Amino acid sequence: MNNILKKNIWFWLIGFSNLLLDQISKYWVMKSFIEIGDTIPFLPRIFHFTYVINTGTAFSFFEGGVIWLRWISLGISIGLIVLSLFGEKMKVLEQLGYGFILAGALGNGVDRFFFGYVVDFLDFRLINFPIFNLADISINFGIILLFIVNFYPKSSSNLFR
Repeated sequence: MNNILKKNIWFWLIGFSNLLLDQISKYWVMKSFIEIGDTIPFLPRIFHFTYVINTGTAFSFFEGGVIWLRWISLGISIGLIVLSLFGEKMKVLEQLGYGFILAGALGNGVDRFFFGYVVDFLDFRLINFPIFNLADISINFGIILLFIVNFYPKSSSNLFR
């Protein structure tokens, strides 16, 4: 089993370290804020920590869909774990990309299973962007890395092995 985990070590390191950071940050928010909607300006009118809950996906799409979204999060997480355990050894950037997506899917999935909603708190007011969390960042960063892996010129792909 040890060799199976070592095969895609960056997947596991990124996946579980970012899951831990996501869950610690959400715990901090839930313990530091008294009510949903409370905010702490870090850079006033630019960036705040604002405690909100989300029963949907990114940008509150599918609001109230937490029941089926929790199962999608679980399915994606299980699929990525199976891919890492039983698939080929991935390039480093693939491992990182899938690891970030695993962290985000598990992070928001844990919230959906245990609370019935996702805790969001990163509030960029300068651009009036929807409030999000570290799991959301992980998913987006993972997708960007996978785009790089798939669209980077093949002649240079050896740089990422």
